[in-house]
Amino acid sequence: MPPVKRIALVAHDNMKRDLLEWVEFNRAALSEHEIVATGTTGRLLEERTGRSVTKLNSGPLGGDQQIGARIADGEIDLLIFFWDPLNAMPHDPDVKALLRIAVVWNIPIACNRATADYIISSDLMESPYSRLLPDIATYQTRPIPGGDS
Repeated sequence: MPPVKRIALVAHDNMKRDLLEWVEFNRAALSEHEIVATGTTGRLLEERTGRSVTKLNSGPLGGDQQIGARIADGEIDLLIFFWDPLNAMPHDPDVKALLRIAVVWNIPIACNRATADYIISSDLMESPYSRLLPDIATYQTRPIPGGDS
């Protein structure tokens, strides 16, 4: 990971206020990094901070999956996802898939303000970081029971 991190910011509706407050509190630290967000969250971030945000689709319209694809392509270094643990979402499978892909590709994930605070205040935020990546070749060439090749 380069010193300038590519940070994905996502928040469910009931958590958007918390994320916006967190971003405002950490405005200076975040100004050093690139921000990608799902649609509504990105719009609110731009309105609140006046800074440009790369906006994808809203989460239920594929934004979670777009962020997951960017993680798999090595285009996201950190995921801050304030998800609502008390309300089921119609796109819960997408949320689970996003969190899963972030773990597979070994990027830091914060799902609440306390963890986000720890990550943003880490000395690693300002320096290069070499994360361990999954062994794709071994996975792609693994034997498949009953497979033809």
